[in-house]
Formats: sequence, structure tokens, C-alpha cells
Amino acid sequence: MMSAKDTMRRNKTLLQSTLCGDNVIILNKVYEKKLITGREYNNLKSINKEDVEGHVIELVDKIMNKGDETCQDFLHLLQTDEDIKTTYPKLKNIQLSVTRPLPLPIQASSSNEGATMPPESKRPKQDDQYQLNSQPNGLCVIINNETFMDGKVRRGTNNDAESLAKVFSWLNFRVLMCKDQTKDQMVQTLTCFASLRDLSQLQQLDVKEWSNDVFTDLQGDPQHGDAFICCVLSHGTKGVVSGIDSKSLSIQETITTFKATGKSPLTGKPKVFLIQACQGRQMQRGVLSEDLQADDSQSPFIPEDADFLVALATVEDYKAMRHPIDGSWFIQSLCEQLKERCPRGEDITTILHHVNNQVSLKEGFIQHDRAKQMPEVRFTLRKRLVLSPQAGSP
Repeated sequence: MMSAKDTMRRNKTLLQSTLCGDNVIILNKVYEKKLITGREYNNLKSINKEDVEGHVIELVDKIMNKGDETCQDFLHLLQTDEDIKTTYPKLKNIQLSVTRPLPLPIQASSSNEGATMPPESKRPKQDDQYQLNSQPNGLCVIINNETFMDGKVRRGTNNDAESLAKVFSWLNFRVLMCKDQTKDQMVQTLTCFASLRDLSQLQQLDVKEWSNDVFTDLQGDPQHGDAFICCVLSHGTKGVVSGIDSKSLSIQETITTFKATGKSPLTGKPKVFLIQACQGRQMQRGVLSEDLQADDSQSPFIPEDADFLVALATVEDYKAMRHPIDGSWFIQSLCEQLKERCPRGEDITTILHHVNNQVSLKEGFIQHDRAKQMPEVRFTLRKRLVLSPQAGSP
């Protein structure tokens, strides 16, 4: 029987030329599958090679040098990962199959007498991920406060709203927007969408819908799906967001509106809140850090505070940065990371870790002061939330 390493050696030239089609995705995939360490990933990403082939050769050699088990896992990845099969269609023409040895019977391989199943933590679970089967997956509601009664204008916020609309419609959500709302109107909007029992309110709220890359009039009554996204773009201070009348709405009150009840259509479903607003008046400043180098219950009841995720543009007491043309650091980074990582099957909390890191590395200047920003994520999600692009979407 030919080993996995021998199979790779036999097909090395073909593998290298095929994987040159996109050296970045294969590097990221082997890192995600833990076939290489973080240090090896960084070294491979930054090696001094002028051509793509040089990077791929280094990666293939690194895998082969790790031994037959790693080679076997690598070949399995090439044959089973949907992104890889789509990116490198020529792989199907390369004979990469390796006959894996049959596992020993459980009784023979276990050191514990009477063991008949692998440990619970080792078994794949069907219920560790929220199921998004509705079409569309759900609603994404954007509250976009641009022009305030005191004359202030949040320049750049429309770019944020459009970026959110594009990415969440791509992720199979129906995107609706309410523009320039007072505090009371925001409460009315949230209450309406929490239940969708009195749809007549939607006309009063002038709800717009994202369609064909523009916001147009609402096209039919909205229905809840298997998930809910709420994006609030406004001014704010500690623990609150502002209506255009400068009256404050508690972020906690916003979330409480959607708490699980026996009658709520969203009970047991994931509810994500993305808040782009300052949480204070202080400016975050940078400090030097070496880190910047290159049991299951079968109960049918769930806590009323379960299934929430709240991502704030900044921690309490500090400002959130927004470019007058390009939009805010947080929202633009969020949309970028969603577009890059959702096709790979990464869950929302993992993606938000990347958003946190990306925003933390940004730097700006306000009145000659060096400005930094650190987003904050809080969640009570009970499962992984994976958002996937619509079939056939670019």
C-alpha cells in the first residue's frame, strides 16, 4: 500500500502547479485544519519568494516533512473541502486517494474495559450549530441615524448601511432599513420587529428594503426566518445609543425587547446586534505590546437571555472612529471579514475575533492625538452561528 507521503511525492509537481492557482487559500486552509502551527503559518506567509510557485513549494515541502499522518490529512483536505474543490478544479484529475488503515475495534483500542463509544467530546454533534433553513435565512434590520435635530450629521454612515446591506443580502438575509429615527421611533421599530404582529406600524416607520443594490420601498410583509440581525448606526454614550432627537435608548433595553418568551417567533433562534456608536468621550491611545509581532441537558426550556450576540464598535467610555466618506472602522472591517470568511464556513464569533484584531491595529489622528479603537463582543449563543452565501451568488 502506498503511503500518503509517497502519494504526495509521486504527484508533487502536479500538486504544486495546481495549487499555484491561489496560494493564499491553501495556506489558510492548512492553518485552519491545524496542519501547521501559527509560527509556521506566519513564516510561510512572509517568506521571501518572488513568485507564487515558490510559496507553494515551501508549503508542500513543509507538509511532507511533517510525516505520513499530516500528509494523509492534507490529501483528505484536498479531496473533501468544497472551497478547495471549487478553487482548484484540476485536482480531480490527480490521483490522491490513499487507503486508510481500518481502525481497531473499540474494545481492542480502548484502555477502559466495557467502553463502546468514543468520549462525548470526541463525537460529532448534529445540534452544535444553529440550523438556518428558511428562505431567506432571516431579517437584517438597519437603523441608520444620519441627520440629527441639532444639525449634526454623521457623515459616512450611509456607506456603512450600504456595506451591511450588500453583505447580509449576500448572506441570504432580507435587509430592511429605517432612517433617521427618534428614540421613541427606535423603540417602536424594535418592538414591531420583535413580534411582527402589527405590520401596519411599518408604514409609519417608513421602512425601506434593499433590492438591486439600492434601498427602495418595502416589498411585501416581512416574516421572521431562522435568525435575526439588528444593526444600529448612531451617536451614543456609555451603554446607550441616541435617537436623532438626542434622547438615549439603553442598549440593554434594545436587547431585552427580543428576550425569549413562549410567544416570541425568535425564541431559540440567534439574534445578533451590531452597534456602531461611541460609548463615551475618551479617546483610546495605543501602547506598545510584544503580542503585535509577526455536559448536555435535554430540557426543552432555555434561559430567556439565551441566543444573543452583541458586538459593540468600542468598549465603554470611548469613542468609535468613523471616516466621513469611507464609513466606520468597525462596520467596514466587519463587512470585509464576513465576505472573506463566511465562504470558508467560519462561525460568527470566530469572525468577530478577526474584526477585533483588525480594528485594534488601525490607527488615526484626531486633533494631533493618535487614536485607537477596541471593539467588544458579548454573547449568550448556545451553538455555532455560521452564515453562508446564497447558492450561486458571487
